[in-house]
Amino acid sequence: MTVIYPSPIFGPVHSRRLGVSLGINLLPADGKVCTFDCIYCECGFNGEHRPHTPLPSREAVRTALEQRLQQMKQQGPAPDVLTFAGNGEPTSHPHFPEIIDDTLELRDRYFPQARVSVLSNSTFIHKPGVFRALQRVDNNILKLDTVDEAYIHTVDRPTGSYSLSTIIDRMKAFQGSCILQTMFMKGTYNGQTVDNTTDRHVLPWLQAVKEIAPRQVMIYTIDREPPAPTLQKATPEELDRIAALLRNEGIRVSVSY
Repeated sequence: MTVIYPSPIFGPVHSRRLGVSLGINLLPADGKVCTFDCIYCECGFNGEHRPHTPLPSREAVRTALEQRLQQMKQQGPAPDVLTFAGNGEPTSHPHFPEIIDDTLELRDRYFPQARVSVLSNSTFIHKPGVFRALQRVDNNILKLDTVDEAYIHTVDRPTGSYSLSTIIDRMKAFQGSCILQTMFMKGTYNGQTVDNTTDRHVLPWLQAVKEIAPRQVMIYTIDREPPAPTLQKATPEELDRIAALLRNEGIRVSVSY
């Protein structure tokens, strides 16, 4: 079932990876805006959910976030994390750096123990303002599903120009202060096999991960029903095997089955 999130604030929800998570959606509430059109996205395909309302303004995000934090302060629950996610790529918002400034200030005022996380597909990390903002948050969780560019164009389906080498170079520029996330899955799409759990995909990806040297890698598989029904979850055994390869290299890893 397709999920389209309210905007600019949703939840709190219980995240598999992050705990009690208050969601911050910088995209419209009535559709999806993303620089990827992933065949596994719980929000569905871009073309099926074109928004008709504008992006929330910086001021609207700040006001709504403060109101919700005040409410949570009085009534609970306390958030473990404030998570930028929702109906597309959060760093595409033209005022993303300033919204991060506001969020960190409000977090420090109301729930200083909470972490600020950003779930990003990495397509804007070449922008200096976005890069600096991502350096300031607690968890900058950056997508790297594979280092096979053909697989990326089949599965992640960038909507604009995409340079894998540029993205990996910018990931290296974080100098270890980033988290990578990778979706592992199997199945077919339009008659093509889209299995990235085998050594053909895993070993080159592992080499890139070693070069990026993130402080953590999050590996996961399909949770909610994807828009492409021919996709399959990676098995726990397959995820555990990949996790073991990372741990053998001294890389911290979390697994969501």
